Amino acid sequence: MRDSVYKIIELVGTSSESWEKAAENAVVRASESVRDLRIAEVSLLDMHIKDGKVEYYRAKVKVSFKYEGHS
Repeated sequence: MRDSVYKIIELVGTSSESWEKAAENAVVRASESVRDLRIAEVSLLDMHIKDGKVEYYRAKVKVSFKYEGHS
């Protein structure tokens, strides 16, 4: 295996359904503009509350992809 370098970005996905869907939404959206996603790590889960009820779930996700910078 060749030596590689990976870049990590942090995203926040949201969903009115669940934390899992919020994390998935972050990854799906990132995949629209970032190539070669490798790993996603959920680092924080929280909820937005309005009038005493959960309005939406949020998942903070760290996503890594292969760095293709120039030498």
